[in-house]
Amino acid sequence: MSSAPLPLGPAPIQFGTDGWRGVLGVDITVDRLLPVAAAAAQELAFRAPDGLNSRTVVIGYDRRFLAPELAEAIAAAVHGCDLEPLLTETAVPTPACSWAVVERQALGALVITASHNPPEWLGLKIKGPFGGSVEGDFTAAVERRLAAGGITTPIQANTQRFDGRAEHLEGLRRKLDLRALVQGLKQTNLRVIVDPMHGSAAGCVPELLGADGADVVKEIRSERDPLFGGHPPEPLAPYLQELIAEVQASTAAGTPAVGLVFDGDGDRIAAVDETGRFCSTQLLMPLLIDHLARARALPGSVVKTVSGSDLMRLVAEGQGRQVLELAVGFKYIAAEMLAGGVLIGGEESGGVGFGMHLPERDALFAAMLVLEALVEGGEPLGARLDTLQSKHGGTSHYDRLDLRLASMEARRRLETLLAETPPREVAGVAVNEVITTDGVKLRLGPSHWLMLRFSGTEPLLRLYCEAPDADRVATVLAWARSIAEAA
Repeated sequence: MSSAPLPLGPAPIQFGTDGWRGVLGVDITVDRLLPVAAAAAQELAFRAPDGLNSRTVVIGYDRRFLAPELAEAIAAAVHGCDLEPLLTETAVPTPACSWAVVERQALGALVITASHNPPEWLGLKIKGPFGGSVEGDFTAAVERRLAAGGITTPIQANTQRFDGRAEHLEGLRRKLDLRALVQGLKQTNLRVIVDPMHGSAAGCVPELLGADGADVVKEIRSERDPLFGGHPPEPLAPYLQELIAEVQASTAAGTPAVGLVFDGDGDRIAAVDETGRFCSTQLLMPLLIDHLARARALPGSVVKTVSGSDLMRLVAEGQGRQVLELAVGFKYIAAEMLAGGVLIGGEESGGVGFGMHLPERDALFAAMLVLEALVEGGEPLGARLDTLQSKHGGTSHYDRLDLRLASMEARRRLETLLAETPPREVAGVAVNEVITTDGVKLRLGPSHWLMLRFSGTEPLLRLYCEAPDADRVATVLAWARSIAEAA
């Protein structure tokens, strides 16, 4: 399989599952960004719900190179639409913009961020008046506006600013008993080590836990670094060696630790348990489901993406909760949350939302609830997860592999093959069920499945696997890789 050629020019402006992203200086330039921001602002105004008389569009940005400057630039584009931009004073987690939209009853938000993508990327996320990401019909309308032309001219004017970070943290304080949480962490002798990956969530957990929590929390990699230490700011084990080492050192010294990690714009979470094991939301979601449904006795159903672990379903059903399985993309979860009656919704890639909070991912809120669950259970994360797994069908293992295919034509061939003649067996095990909610998911047995899902805009194939042991996961992914490369 050959490497993909380097782009010779900018890719077409096309929105993915959560915004428009690309390489800064190639795909993302001021000349391209301004009309996109204007079209998005116009669409927000056009679709304003009945009774919402606001003219305000919240604008935020992360810590990436040129993000503050581009945020100021798109404020001029919003002014040019005869709307009022409200710009954050500093870099903020993206959920802070969602919070501001809801609290201030704004039209929506435009956020300059490339989330967890590599350092050379930047992009734009659009949040609707409900605080969550807009759906595909909205971004399709933005693309049509761009194609039609006639986008307004940016207007340089004084832009109102606000402390979006402080407002978000204060909102979280109102929803959480942080004093009791800190006391519980001390009583259970649990240390918290936070890795914001140089992103915009830096400093937030220490600030939430306050002066009383200063002796139980430590933060690493908190300074701004637009290169993110040379890796994408994505909460995956290969990029977290410093955090893993810190957690293991604390545990070895007699104080069990939990590591909390956030992606570049603070809407995705992962964790590291006291042994140094990486814990994605495949494990954190079941913990949160159990805590909210059992310990807090909060009402509502559980919404998961089709790539989510079976453990999510098993724990939810063990608590008598209905489970809904959707395509990958938090916007689908958000739509269910807006309809009401959802306890928690999450995806395998780190996004978790809560019915009693926002219809959007908020990694800081999720992190506080993870700590709350550990205090309630009186055990460190690893021990708590082992207890949960043994109660609900035993241990399972999960991994994901992203493959860049040789070309879009190779992708089309493989897509056609899977649609017309899906495999009847995978690495020697018969396929019991073929699920086509998003891509092709081949169910092989309890907590044993393979999923193949294509990127919407490039020759990229994502392979997901859950199996009873790590060796089986590796075997299945290797089998799937060989099938993809042979297509």
